[in-house]
Amino acid sequence: MLIFRLPDSDIFHTLDHSQQKPVSFVSFDTKTVLDFKGNIREISKQDIDSQNISPKSKSQLIEIAKETPESYALKIAQAKEFIEKNELKKLVLSRRKLLMYLDITSEKKLSLTKSFLKFCDSYPSAFCYLFEKNGEIWMGGFSEVLGKFDKRNNSFETMSLAGTLPLAESWTDKEIEEQKAVTDYIQSILRKFSSNLKVSSTKDLISGNIKHLKTDFSAEISPESLDKIISELHPTPAVCGFPKELCAQGIKSIEHFNREFYAGYIKVETEDFIYYFVNLRCASFFKNYAFLFVGGGITLKSDSEKEWQETELKSMAVQNNLVFE
Repeated sequence: MLIFRLPDSDIFHTLDHSQQKPVSFVSFDTKTVLDFKGNIREISKQDIDSQNISPKSKSQLIEIAKETPESYALKIAQAKEFIEKNELKKLVLSRRKLLMYLDITSEKKLSLTKSFLKFCDSYPSAFCYLFEKNGEIWMGGFSEVLGKFDKRNNSFETMSLAGTLPLAESWTDKEIEEQKAVTDYIQSILRKFSSNLKVSSTKDLISGNIKHLKTDFSAEISPESLDKIISELHPTPAVCGFPKELCAQGIKSIEHFNREFYAGYIKVETEDFIYYFVNLRCASFFKNYAFLFVGGGITLKSDSEKEWQETELKSMAVQNNLVFE
């Protein structure tokens, strides 16, 4: 079962049975690909709400997932050592936040379909999804586009999105440098595949209770280059760091958990477009608890307390939209 909604749309979609594979979820390490087969069709809010999706399984990982500000500060210190040793600009570190439903409510049950619809209302410009497959349940929604290809005119669009602050705060050198590194990286890749690259000015992107810095790119490419471009773009410095192979090694040695679909991407193919969305604001659901995946760019200027607060702020995107009844 898969339900999703494209950005800036009020139409929901699901899949009918067929052998086509229009939607695929690719894990951060690209080793896992979850294909959803069928033809894309519209589904009403009423039909979504009538579906019964309830997590049954339990995870064996619950005890090691209890991250604290102190344990996260240790990881940030390790990340800074890694950055200094390898002369990097930044490394993206993530947290898997454990959310016990009993901490929120002791009597009511989580409604995933109502949570999904509330989540969509909270983030109208985001790609949002809810799926249940092979015993796994995930929900997510995010505004970052890894790529969008228009089959009609071979135009390719992507964006550089980095830096995070609460809405009322002003940008500092840390966020500006962080976003510039992502912009430079994407620009260098696209120049290899297109001679008519267009780059926008950098603007604020408001996302619920936080804001990011965003630069847009567009270029004409050959359809044969599409898979190659996506494999070069993923994982972007915004979810990993640069150079990505070295940073991915650092992430593995410091985080000590599998990111799974977090910071991976979702491919959605329609009649006219192929979309690639970065899977950032997401969670996996179990019987009595959920794992909320969040992260942030760590530099030598990072403050561990502020980084913890940033991840807490990001986790509220999912947590504040959970509905119990």
